[in-house]
Amino acid sequence: MANFPLIFRRSGSDASRSSRRPGTAPLALDDATRRLAHIATSLLLDYPGEGFDARLAAVEASLGELPPAIASELRAFIDHAAATDREALAIEYVATFDLKRKCCMYLSYYAAGDTRRRGTALVTFIQAYRAAGWEFDADELPDYLPAVLEFSARSDSPVASELLSAHRDGLEVLREALEKQRSPWAGLVRAVCRSLPELDEATRERYLELVSQGPPAETVGLSFLGSLGPTVLAPYQPVGAAHEEARA
Repeated sequence: MANFPLIFRRSGSDASRSSRRPGTAPLALDDATRRLAHIATSLLLDYPGEGFDARLAAVEASLGELPPAIASELRAFIDHAAATDREALAIEYVATFDLKRKCCMYLSYYAAGDTRRRGTALVTFIQAYRAAGWEFDADELPDYLPAVLEFSARSDSPVASELLSAHRDGLEVLREALEKQRSPWAGLVRAVCRSLPELDEATRERYLELVSQGPPAETVGLSFLGSLGPTVLAPYQPVGAAHEEARA
């Protein structure tokens, strides 16, 4: 999938509280396999709009390069998508990720919710990307999970893995919520979680608290986003590169 068009361009004691759900134990992946798993899940987790069939085909062609435990999760979603009307799939996507608090695709939402802290959290994502030599320039907020996964797949900087690790609790909340709904997207997030290191106890406790209480709910609207609003954002490009030059 190396030549496929991408979003980014360079620039306790209770046993139920201390154990992972079956099927989410981490896998030992080399760097190339982890990158492939992250770009594949990025392409499948994005909204099923224009270009979705091409994304499905690109991921399907790469399944043989992934470990069976991850390839089977992606295959299940591809089969579901192939058997589902595109309009119905899009409606299901919106109903899942836009209307349920624990199924949010924006990672900072799990820690900050609709509170004044969210603006600072989004700026932190922008700063992390810039620290790794990338400039975010997409029609999405910078904490959008498919974008973060693509960053992880394409960046050589340790910042990429640190960004996912910092929001691991939110990823686990998303995984569990999708599993409870028997969502076709659950396996994709489960595959992402399995590509990451074992949960440490502090992250596990934060995740369990979020599962219980949900994200913070102080609603302040989107005015605090300022220049980070979606009309300004569009794909990654190298810092200092002209927009069209970065596409080459």
